[in-house]
Amino acid sequence: MEEITITVTILCCTAFFIAGFVDAIAGGGGLITVPALLLCGVPPHTTLGTGKFASTLGSLTALWTFARNHLVEMRIAPAGFLAAVAGSMAGAALTLLIDSALLGRILFFLLPVGLVLSLLSGRSFSEEAPLPERGLWLRVLLVGFLIGMYDGFFGPGAGSFYIIALHFFLRMGLVRASATAKVFNMASNAGAFLMFATGGTVVYSLGVPLAVSSILGNQLGVRLAIRVGSRAVRAFLYVTLSLLLATLAYRFFLS
Repeated sequence: MEEITITVTILCCTAFFIAGFVDAIAGGGGLITVPALLLCGVPPHTTLGTGKFASTLGSLTALWTFARNHLVEMRIAPAGFLAAVAGSMAGAALTLLIDSALLGRILFFLLPVGLVLSLLSGRSFSEEAPLPERGLWLRVLLVGFLIGMYDGFFGPGAGSFYIIALHFFLRMGLVRASATAKVFNMASNAGAFLMFATGGTVVYSLGVPLAVSSILGNQLGVRLAIRVGSRAVRAFLYVTLSLLLATLAYRFFLS
């Protein structure tokens, strides 16, 4: 890839800060980071690899803060972690077999799919219920592996999908689902990062400042999630994603 300028680094860091903020609350930060890196001229494989590096560290710090506030469902965390790692490694391995130009086109068409699914899944519940005993571990493993595989292959919206799945299949309240989803999301980010790192698609000179920005955004977002909630941030996320999608359409089809 071409030399990374200071301007590009600043723009990408800003995107990762915003993405970390919204991801800590409602997931979906990848829907901001992937288009931002692509629009700055970062190749598709490098976009995914470097983005996973930064997102993994951001998710880890958000998880730590949620855990300190006793909001993570520790009973299912280990199984979810392992399933998400396995799924993300499978998904990331699949992307390394696809041509870079083809992957760029796939990313463009998958982006609106992720956005639409995120919009349609906006319903949330604050009521807490006991974890379902019937089929609990099968549900945990399927949620972790399938969404983890999506996260490794593409990624944007995966955090939101984890939260939604924990809401509807494990009957968690919104804040607890968001906290526990960080275990799954951090695991799938880490698994995908390991695959991309072995494939040489991680640019650490860009990834380190992006990671710092992601950590700062996650810390701000997780504190807001604990104190307030995610409704306002979801609305802000939808507006931002619509603008980014319009920009991508111009770049790939109209310019």
